[in-house]
Amino acid sequence: MEEVRVFPLTCAVQNYAWGKVGLDSEVAKLVVGGDPLAVIEDGKPYAELWMGAHPKGDSQIKDNRIAQTTLGQWIAHFPACLGSKVKDTFQGQLPFLFKVLSVNTALSIQAHPNRELAARLHTQFPEHYPDDNHKPEMAIALTYFQGLCGFRPVEEILGFLKSVPEFHALVGKEAAEELRCSVGDAVRTRQALKKCFTRMMNCEKKVFVDQLNMLVKRVTEEGAADKDTSSSNDCIECMACSDNTVRAGLTPKYIDVNTLCEMLNYIPAPSAAKIFPSVQDSSDPCVTVYDPPVPDFTVMRIQVPAPVKQYTVAPVDSASILLVIEGDATAASAGALSDVSLRRGTVLFVSANESVLLHVTSQAGVTMFRACCLL
Repeated sequence: MEEVRVFPLTCAVQNYAWGKVGLDSEVAKLVVGGDPLAVIEDGKPYAELWMGAHPKGDSQIKDNRIAQTTLGQWIAHFPACLGSKVKDTFQGQLPFLFKVLSVNTALSIQAHPNRELAARLHTQFPEHYPDDNHKPEMAIALTYFQGLCGFRPVEEILGFLKSVPEFHALVGKEAAEELRCSVGDAVRTRQALKKCFTRMMNCEKKVFVDQLNMLVKRVTEEGAADKDTSSSNDCIECMACSDNTVRAGLTPKYIDVNTLCEMLNYIPAPSAAKIFPSVQDSSDPCVTVYDPPVPDFTVMRIQVPAPVKQYTVAPVDSASILLVIEGDATAASAGALSDVSLRRGTVLFVSANESVLLHVTSQAGVTMFRACCLL
């Protein structure tokens, strides 16, 4: 097998029930953009595009001059493509999983375990927790996007307990009062918040259904149902190469309420504290970097503006995955068997320390996202 250092990929799609349906899905549109012969079913949800080497969705190498193989198999055969630091640090594995999400309805109430908990859950319940790896993750909005992350400031939660009687009924008077009295004491607040959340998540199903019906009836009568509540849509995600998720609701999958309630940190914070800032690359005005405080992954947004016709994707000491979101170009590299046509939906694997020269052919430039591991 000849080592080729740059090649396109055909990537796995996950058809989770919460995904957008048919060609309403950005995932489906990118799949068709990358492969015009791809068949999209009208009534089927297209929730996630997986770009990487996870066993549940290992990308296929898309080059007829390379023997049919997956990206994971290729990396196992040519581990140097990861870069020496990445290869040694992550035992010859691609450390990240790159995704596009198209969200139609709420995802499950969930959190991801750290390494210690992931290993323990995998050992005890491998059928429900298939990985022993942690799963830090980062989302970058492609369209208007809202997500729930963590716990609001205590004052806001107390405000909801006062103004939403159905919420108060699920939490209970005792836990709500305990939270109110904890204000100003961080340790007590975390304990009280855990109690409130655990009470709500463990309430009897009949009580929950009754309160939910009352809430829906009340907000409908108050006219809230006429407001625009569309808060889903599309985003880029990158995470450690893991599919471990602890779920506690809004899903047909395995639910583990006790584990979720025990694993959370219960630190209240404003939404602004959850937003990770991007940084402009000092050496390249086309590159915006999202570099979270974990070693597994970094994401770059590359926007080549018009009228620029040539652009070099700089080499990094890590394997990269490139996704074209907008625009057309031809990619040339010393490590490729031939030039590769890039268009919306093209996914390209780039080995460590390999540069890629783009000849931009679209009038509006090119927008890409790049996932890599910068140790």
